[in-house]
Amino acid sequence: MKILRDLTLALVAAVWLSAATAQGLRPEVGKPLQQAGELLRAGKAREALAKVAEAERVDNRTAAEQLTIDRMKAAAAQRAGDMGTAIQALESIHAKVGAAEKGVVAEQLASAYVQQRNNAKATEWLNRATQAGQNTATTRQLQAYLQSVSGDYAAIAQDAAAAVAAAEQAGRRPDEGDLLRLADAQQRTGNQAGYGATLGKLLANYPKKDYWNAYLGRLPRKSGFAPRFELDVLRLRLASGTMDKTEDYMEMAQLSLQAGLPAEALRVIEQGYKAGALGTGPEAQRHQRLRDLALKRDAEVRTKLPELATEAAVVKEGDSLVRVGYAYVSIGDVDRGIELIQQGIAKGGLKHPDDARLRLGMAQLQSGKTKGAAMQTLRGVKASDGAADIARLWTVLGPQ
Repeated sequence: MKILRDLTLALVAAVWLSAATAQGLRPEVGKPLQQAGELLRAGKAREALAKVAEAERVDNRTAAEQLTIDRMKAAAAQRAGDMGTAIQALESIHAKVGAAEKGVVAEQLASAYVQQRNNAKATEWLNRATQAGQNTATTRQLQAYLQSVSGDYAAIAQDAAAAVAAAEQAGRRPDEGDLLRLADAQQRTGNQAGYGATLGKLLANYPKKDYWNAYLGRLPRKSGFAPRFELDVLRLRLASGTMDKTEDYMEMAQLSLQAGLPAEALRVIEQGYKAGALGTGPEAQRHQRLRDLALKRDAEVRTKLPELATEAAVVKEGDSLVRVGYAYVSIGDVDRGIELIQQGIAKGGLKHPDDARLRLGMAQLQSGKTKGAAMQTLRGVKASDGAADIARLWTVLGPQ
C-alpha cells in the first residue's frame, strides 16, 4: 500500500506551481492559493488545506478559479492523507478538464480509492484511465495490485504475459516485476510448464541467487530430465554460488570420482573446506578420507591420461575421446581437452551427441580464449533430456 500511496503525489509539484503562477485569478483567490503552494513545499499540508478553504470562500468564483482551487485542494489533501477530500476534488477536476488530461486524473482517482480500500471504485477509475489512453508505470502497478487482491490470477497471467512479450518483441529486457507477476500467477493457476519457462527468463535476465535456487531446485524434477545430469546440476550450484549444504559438497565430490574426474572432486572438496561445510563436526574424519581418496585418484589419473588418450583414439566410437578430453579439462589442460573432445565428436558414433557438445561448450568456456565459440556450441545443444537446459544455464553463467 505504501507504493500506491506515494503514487498519488505524482502531480503535487505541478499542481502547486500552476496554482501559484496561474493567470487571471483575482487576488483574493490567487493569494491564498499561492500561500497554499508555499506551505505544501514546506511540508505543511493541513495548513495548505486551510488556505485553499480561504480561497474557496470567495463568492462568484469563475470556472478557472474553481478548477485551480480543486487542483490545489487535491494536492494538499493527498499530501495530508485526506483521501475523501482528495477524491471529491479530483472528481470535480475530471468533470472539467479536456480529454488529454482525463486519463491522468482518472489514474489519480484510482490510486486514491485504493488507499480507501474501495477496490471496486478503484477498478472503475482505472478502467476509465486506460480507456483514455493512460499507460504509465503507475497505471500498471495499480492494475497489478487490483488484480492481485481480486484473486483473478488468470487475468494477471494474461496481462503480465502481454507485457513480457511486448518487451521481448521490442528487443528490451522484460521488467522483473512483470516476470515475477507472471511466475506467481502461473504457479497459482497450476501452469507448471509456464512457470518453469518464466523462471528461466527471470534467471536469464536477472541472475540472482534466489532464481538460481528456484530453477535448479526444480530442474531435476522436470519431465524427461535424465539422471545422468545430476552432477551437472551440482556443478551449476557450485558455479552460481548456491551450494551451501555439506551433503551437496560430498555428493558432488563422490559423483566426480565416479565419473573419473578426481581433480574436479578435489576442487569441490577444497571449496567445501574453505566454505566451512567440510572438515568440521562429527563427519570431519569422513570428509578427510574422501579428500585423501581424491588426492590418490588424481595422481593416478594424471599418470594414466596419455595412455587413455592413445587407447581412445583407436576406438571406433567417439565417446571415449570425449571422456578423456573432459578429464584433461578437469586437470587444467583445457586446450588438450578441447582438442580430444572435438576429435571424439568428429569420429561420431556417440551415444549422446548433445552430451559431447555440452562438454565441448563447457571446456571452451574454461579456456578463456573461445567465449564466442563456447556460446555458439552451447546454444547448439538441443536435446530435451536435460542437456539443453544445462547448456542454456552455462550461457547465463559464462566463463568461470
